[in-house]
Amino acid sequence: MSEPVAEALRPRKRRGSEFGLELRMLVLTLILLVVLSLSSKYFLTYNNIMNVLDQSVVVGILAIGQTAVVLTGGIDLSVGALVGWGGMVLALTSPSLGFVGSLLAGIVAGGVAGAINGLLVARVRIAPFIVTLGMLSVARSVTYLVSDAASITDLPPALIQISTGTVFGAPIDVLFLAALYAASWWYFTSTKGGCTIYAIGSNTEAARIAGLAIARYTVGVYVVSGVLAAIAAAFMAGRIRAVDPTTGTGLELDSIAAVVIGGASLFGGRGSIIGTLFGVVIMVCIRNGLNLLGIDPYWQGTAVGCIIVAAVAGERLLSWRRAGQ
Repeated sequence: MSEPVAEALRPRKRRGSEFGLELRMLVLTLILLVVLSLSSKYFLTYNNIMNVLDQSVVVGILAIGQTAVVLTGGIDLSVGALVGWGGMVLALTSPSLGFVGSLLAGIVAGGVAGAINGLLVARVRIAPFIVTLGMLSVARSVTYLVSDAASITDLPPALIQISTGTVFGAPIDVLFLAALYAASWWYFTSTKGGCTIYAIGSNTEAARIAGLAIARYTVGVYVVSGVLAAIAAAFMAGRIRAVDPTTGTGLELDSIAAVVIGGASLFGGRGSIIGTLFGVVIMVCIRNGLNLLGIDPYWQGTAVGCIIVAAVAGERLLSWRRAGQ
């Protein structure tokens, strides 16, 4: 077995590089929180903190799926459109299927779209960028067609409850997000499947020679990404109490930004779910801080784009430094 694959398949709980990355992300997050709290007296208020937590849910859910895809060396540009598609399927089927049935229908719709992405990448060998860009266009178009380009506001009360309700004072959606990150952390650090995903991203050809199930896991991460997009759509729909054909527009950028800011390599094989969580917090706090400071919303895209480029540039510089050692 080649060294990259052997390294990736080792237990990941005690890897120093990942611990160092997560420590750097923690320090960066704390610095950002201090700067924002000094810049705006409203940042650390209870209402704003709860607002930041609510805003983290949708991006945070999408970022988990995006992390899995990026670790294999891929990218999923379709997640924003799949949020709209999954949410629209949920809304259209809720009158006949009820809350649980419509939620499952939305999840299946997202999973099928993700499976199509994964099969085209793994079996047909089309570049992930091209496949998911095409799915973005298809999903958005179909969403407009099935909804007649109209918003739907007649949603199940249970959907609104899980999106805005609390348990012992803690928001249900935030608790769900925390549980999802805990489960994802366990999977990526303690299971053969998680280690295999790292191995695929580290060296796909070597992983194939070693007999790892490349196609199965490649399809699997795109299915997970599509399913999580549908789940994120449910929380978003319940929070804003409506589903619109444009729902999810731009979320693909936010999810990729969170993953990249969190230290994952777009070339695959390196990153961590804890780093992604810090990336989500940083992304949401930056957007929230810009709003509190009265920055024109149209400039926020510029800020996010610059952050992505800076994060990738920093990652490449660190790679070159490690290679030179």
